[in-house]
Amino acid sequence: MSRRLQKLAVLFQRELSALIRTELRDPRIGTILSITRVEISSDLESATVHTSVLGDTQTKTDTIRALSGAAPFLKHHLLRRLRIKRVPDLEFELDESIEEAAHVLDLMKKVSPSDED
Repeated sequence: MSRRLQKLAVLFQRELSALIRTELRDPRIGTILSITRVEISSDLESATVHTSVLGDTQTKTDTIRALSGAAPFLKHHLLRRLRIKRVPDLEFELDESIEEAAHVLDLMKKVSPSDED
């Protein structure tokens, strides 16, 4: 990924987080969510927004659906806020890497020797 695309990805991540927090009022969106990363195609046609959602499976599914439905709204606001010529189409994907890492950490704590001796 080029340096320009990396800068855009970080900018989109920050701006999308702010837009979701302040502009979206969809009750299906989970209360605790984080945009973990944004991957932008080299032709600026599409961007995959990796999103971590805290909650059960239904909450995660509902949140991704709500964000996908709000993608045109978010794209329009990104275009206005960033004042760039082109904003890629947004595709939201669930990112469970944070939960997986927490699970691995819990397993490691269980198998490590305790310091109670």
